[in-house]
Formats: sequence, C-alpha cells, structure tokens
Amino acid sequence: MIIVTIKDNESIDKALKRFKKKFEKTGVLKQLRARSYHEKASVKKRNVKIRAVYRQKIQIQENL
Repeated sequence: MIIVTIKDNESIDKALKRFKKKFEKTGVLKQLRARSYHEKASVKKRNVKIRAVYRQKIQIQENL
C-alpha cells in the first residue's frame, strides 16, 4: 500500500504528484498489464532482447 503523508500547508496537487511518482516507481500498473494476458516464455525472452538492442542503439547514438 502506498502512503503519502501531507505536510502542513502543502497543496493537494503536490501531494498527488508525489503519490503518482511513488505509484509509478512501484510498477503496479506495469505488472497489472503484464498479467492481463498470457505471454509465452519464448515471446517474453524475445521482447526483452528486442528492448535491449533498442536501448543499446540509443546509447550508441548518444555517445557519438
């Protein structure tokens, strides 16, 4: 469970923003989407490799 304590004189917008950051860091939504349908292990591995190659390409382009 995510708990966000609101400080004195803090606006609701700031507290909501902190809540959203914490929620995103926990990866709840990502995990929920992953569980919504079954994906074979071979497909998962393939997707991980594709993402890794993509990240590598971007990193190489940034270094140039």
